[in-house]
Amino acid sequence: MADNINYKHLHYFWVVATEGSIARAADKLFITPQTISGQLSMLEERIGQPLFDRVGRRLRLTETGRLVLRYADDIFELGKELTDVLRGAPLVGTSEFIVSAASALPKTIVYKILEPALSLSQEVSLMCKEGPVEAILGELAVHEVDMVLTDTPLSSAFSIKAYNHYLGQSELSFFASPELAKKLKGPFPGCLNEAPILLPTKQYAIRQLFDKWCHDANIYPIIRGQYDDSALMKSFGKAGFGVFFMPSIIEQEVQEGFGLEVIGHLKDIKQKFYAISAERKVTHPAVAAVCSTARDIIFK
Repeated sequence: MADNINYKHLHYFWVVATEGSIARAADKLFITPQTISGQLSMLEERIGQPLFDRVGRRLRLTETGRLVLRYADDIFELGKELTDVLRGAPLVGTSEFIVSAASALPKTIVYKILEPALSLSQEVSLMCKEGPVEAILGELAVHEVDMVLTDTPLSSAFSIKAYNHYLGQSELSFFASPELAKKLKGPFPGCLNEAPILLPTKQYAIRQLFDKWCHDANIYPIIRGQYDDSALMKSFGKAGFGVFFMPSIIEQEVQEGFGLEVIGHLKDIKQKFYAISAERKVTHPAVAAVCSTARDIIFK
């Protein structure tokens, strides 16, 4: 009997059918192929008929599979349309705006970017989440969030249909506790050589740019910590465990809020910021407010 179909299982089937393989579906959904295989088996057991024929390593839809796919296309296209309407239409009352930000982005910048969405004439209820880049892009792929904020633009390495919206960029400011600043040798940036440093993890674009800059400049700091969370990195920096950098547009807030010294600025590297959405042309009013204000005011 096909009573009470589990729509999560149906969604996995739909992605496998549209992607053409369990492996590609697993990449898109950011889950293991074993998980998808198990969910498909449960769906086939519920329906009582196979959905795919296994032809070598390939999957071919059965007659039942083609029938289920036609209905799944309608179900999930309608679901996306409903989500777009509910979040983008000028509704009476509060509209939900769900954002995932990369953990390494400074919280002050995330606030500056998102604040315009709360100033719309229409009331907006903001839900702000954070996590590693791959995880939050996975949320966007299954329409669990309206927008992703990151310093790493979406590329062909991610099997996700989404679009980059460039917000702006900032040079870098380097900070140290007063005690550590006194121990650094020579002027900036040479003083970074063999100095303790705290860095974002390598999944972030700015870390990759900084590593390349160090190599080209023959400067080799001693990495004392690597962090996914910018707030945690600042706390360790305040305690004197190492030098760290932040975008210069929040230099004053970091310096005053943590009692740190600015030891130098690096103009050769720019940290870029992107909003990633499932739509090429921004129609969601909150996403549009974020993008236009960031470009015109924050990163002007």
